[in-house]
Amino acid sequence: MNLDSIHRLIEETRIFQMQPTSVKPVCDLVAPASSPRDTCSSCFPLYGLQSHPAHKFCARWCSTSDWDLCEELRLRELEEVKARAAQMEKTMRWWSDCTANWREKWSKVRAERNSAREEGRQLRMKLELAMKELSALKKQQSPSHQKEELEARVSQDPKLASFIDVAYAQRDPFQIGPKMCESIRECLGKREFPTKENTNSKEEVSVIDPLRLNEMKLNLDCPDLFKNGGSENCAMRPGLRLQAINLPLENRVSEISALQVHLDEFQQILWKEREMRLSLEKEIERLESALSVWKWRYEELKELKTTDVKEFNVLHGQHKDEMEEIPGDIKEGPKSQNTKDRVIYELRAELGRLQAANTSESDKRETLEAERRGLERENRRLKVQVKEMEELLDRKNRLSANSQGPDFKTSQIELQEKNKELLDLQHAYHELSRQHQAKTADLAHAHHLMGQSEAEVRKLRLRVEELKQGLHQTEDKLQFSCWLVLASAVLRLLSSSRIGDSFSVTPLVRHFVII
Repeated sequence: MNLDSIHRLIEETRIFQMQPTSVKPVCDLVAPASSPRDTCSSCFPLYGLQSHPAHKFCARWCSTSDWDLCEELRLRELEEVKARAAQMEKTMRWWSDCTANWREKWSKVRAERNSAREEGRQLRMKLELAMKELSALKKQQSPSHQKEELEARVSQDPKLASFIDVAYAQRDPFQIGPKMCESIRECLGKREFPTKENTNSKEEVSVIDPLRLNEMKLNLDCPDLFKNGGSENCAMRPGLRLQAINLPLENRVSEISALQVHLDEFQQILWKEREMRLSLEKEIERLESALSVWKWRYEELKELKTTDVKEFNVLHGQHKDEMEEIPGDIKEGPKSQNTKDRVIYELRAELGRLQAANTSESDKRETLEAERRGLERENRRLKVQVKEMEELLDRKNRLSANSQGPDFKTSQIELQEKNKELLDLQHAYHELSRQHQAKTADLAHAHHLMGQSEAEVRKLRLRVEELKQGLHQTEDKLQFSCWLVLASAVLRLLSSSRIGDSFSVTPLVRHFVII
């Protein structure tokens, strides 16, 4: 509905509401006009019944003045309605501006949220690339860095030269690589070096973490650096023994033990998950074998059903043939009749038995179908569980592999900050959505009120039409009653007056005709 139509409806309702009030003063003004002192009565001769035409003429004059007042009131109300319509149009424009602003804000928030998600994804990719590059650099730099540090120590302390020669001579079968990380941690935890037995000799090799070589100090006076292995090659020269490495191992023992405990826990979890996976695989194999067995039984039952149907068709054809031959053999005698009845009875019994077997086979087939569907559902559920377990294993392996990076904590802190920003953006988005829902509810309420007002306008229009019809009917009745009163007065005057001239009759007749 447009605003112009609303304005027209409001104007019509205002005008029709004012019409009964405009009729009321006319009726009120009729009473004082009937007094003999009214100035309107001077227009007619002074007879006994001349007050009726005077009353009618004065009522007409007063109704015109009251109509002018009503017109002024209608104009004022029309101006008020126009002002209200303009205010309503302003409010509608304000609502449209608000909705446009809300849409712009929501689009900005969505764009910020998408950009934050994209930044988080790029940061994750950068973190993974940095972890890969760090692991590759560790693998590349560990042997060369260790050699440089040892050469620097030898250049500082000439007493270590002979021992370093022996160590480099015996270093070939014990190259440092990524596979020795566990032995490194065990050595740092126990503060001693491992021994390995070879087929020719038993040798001791000190394995040092390449990332902590700048914290190591070698001394020659500590007797606890090496342990005696019980063989001839383990005996070193007494003057060439390395002192214990003065690392801050006391501070790192607790960290290494905690790492070892976590490693053991992860190994136990992995072992349990492997066992669960094996058990699930065995269960899946068992279910697949059972499913194959049931499929095989189902195929057998299908074949049996086809054979039974063929036999039934054959017997039914034979029965039909015999039933066709029976009418010709009835004439042969009662003996043949008895034999035929017996054959019919046997055939009917065979037919009932075959029908019962067919129904039982159909029931079995339905049960097998239901069991097959249940097994398929169980198989799908187990496959989903296996996939979930595999994903959990991959995630835990990734976590255990990525937990050793030095930049992991910083990247994790950055990710937490980004997550906080994302949470703040989500909170702001939820608040905006709540406000939007409230505003939409208010708008729906306003639409509902508008619909109610339209219904009330329709009712008022119908009521105004009814009142107009009633007003026309009352006006017709009043006119008819006035005609009757005037006609009776004229007849009485004509009948009662003895003077028959036109002096007294013609003014009344003229006034009557004018009215």
